Amino acid sequence: MYFIGITGGVGAGKSEILEYLAGLENTAVLRADDLAKELMEPGHACHDRLAEAFADDCVFDADGRLMVERMSRQIFGDGAKRQKANAIIHPAVKDEIMLRVEKERQAGRLEFFFLEAALLLEEHYDELCDEIWYIYASEQTRRRRLSQSRGYTEERINEILASQLEEGEFRGRCQRIIDNDGKLWTAKEQVRGFVERLQRGQSGK
Repeated sequence: MYFIGITGGVGAGKSEILEYLAGLENTAVLRADDLAKELMEPGHACHDRLAEAFADDCVFDADGRLMVERMSRQIFGDGAKRQKANAIIHPAVKDEIMLRVEKERQAGRLEFFFLEAALLLEEHYDELCDEIWYIYASEQTRRRRLSQSRGYTEERINEILASQLEEGEFRGRCQRIIDNDGKLWTAKEQVRGFVERLQRGQSGK
């Protein structure tokens, strides 16, 4: 089973590529953000630690559930709070991901396990994955997509882009590059080609 990380800047079209991958046979797709939300539910790994760390911040509802949007607003402009939350959430997410990957390796049911995470390289998943695939789109394209599909202001887009890795770092640390700057079907063809190469036992770019 190949354990493959999917990364790329915001607006690069990762969601569409992940949707395509999820439709392939003998393939699992996991989004780290979805898993983090699961682990922040009552009874899961992060909940009690977050409840203690943010007891005075009014980010939990009457049923003890974390209000994710409110939490996001709290930590977005506060580096200390963001660091405190990340120190709880990120290790728990990584541990759970690796447990699931190992479980699937042992079961022998899958050919591919794809992971998408916002901080894939920053959290050093490139040291754990068999390969990292970079979904590329130009800054101009990403700006247009973020404005049209998400309604982001130019100021918001500038903030997001400024917080992300440089293009050269993505390209230097990823084994395969998928160009999603144009039509989605051409990116899907590239993905299909990479999958078929791995099925034939061909590694590398």
